[in-house]
Amino acid sequence: MYHIFYAYDIMNYRRASHKGCIDSMARNVVIKSNELEISRSIKKILIDKFLSIGFTTSETIKDNTELVISVGGDGTFLRNVRELDFPDIPFFCVNTGHLGFFAEILPTEKEIDLFINAYLNSTYDIKELYLLEVDIKGRDEVNHTYAINELVVRGNQSRTAHLGLHVNGNYMETFSGDGLIMSTSTGSTAYNYSAGGSIVDNRLNIIQITPISPISTNAFRSFTSSIILPGENSEIAIKPEYKFEHTIITVVDGQEHRFNDVYEINIRNANKNVKLLRLSDYEFWDRVYMKFLKTYDYKIDEARL
Repeated sequence: MYHIFYAYDIMNYRRASHKGCIDSMARNVVIKSNELEISRSIKKILIDKFLSIGFTTSETIKDNTELVISVGGDGTFLRNVRELDFPDIPFFCVNTGHLGFFAEILPTEKEIDLFINAYLNSTYDIKELYLLEVDIKGRDEVNHTYAINELVVRGNQSRTAHLGLHVNGNYMETFSGDGLIMSTSTGSTAYNYSAGGSIVDNRLNIIQITPISPISTNAFRSFTSSIILPGENSEIAIKPEYKFEHTIITVVDGQEHRFNDVYEINIRNANKNVKLLRLSDYEFWDRVYMKFLKTYDYKIDEARL
């Protein structure tokens, strides 16, 4: 779902954006990058440009922060959201990585100027990304987290995973194979797509369950294609069935964790979201075409002329 924010009234700092205003009243932008040389260079350009128009910049969220700019690739954005604890503040991404599906502009001064002009004139949309809420229940503790793209549940040390799959309390299957991916519509273009899952329009609130190398034989019967559930009022439970060691691996947006004696993992639609600032020419299916089907030099053909 899209919302247009005019003047970004939530922060109400428009009057204080001129040079010479005191720092406590200035509008603040968090600017974070990965360690690539080009990312650090773009970060410095962004800092200089925002300081020159009366903003303050920082690495952490402050009371007057109204935007977070992530300079890097998709992994950098996912990491920054998690490090900043899923703030209720829009993110804007500058692509210095490879695919850059979340990114809005390329790392050129011309595109940076275009973005800043659009931001100051409020000619942008805010896209809200649906999240998954995940509880990993062990014998002694419950680990709680959120996923933007996906949760992956796998066996340890490349062993076959045996996972009881339940939806809204109803048994569906005992999956056997490499693992299961639970993805949002946003994550449908990530690992889910590589594993053979469907691309889903990111305006839809869904949870997609995609098998990774499922085994379907006389001994083990598993679904071999993805299952798509409505995001609202759907709760998934995964109950590992251990054959040898009592260890599973979870991967949340690319971050891997190993757990012992997990008896159940619950996945549901989260009651929060992540906001992405999109320029007015953003369109999801055009982005899918540009990123997955078109052969081109993205540094040339994807730049705004």
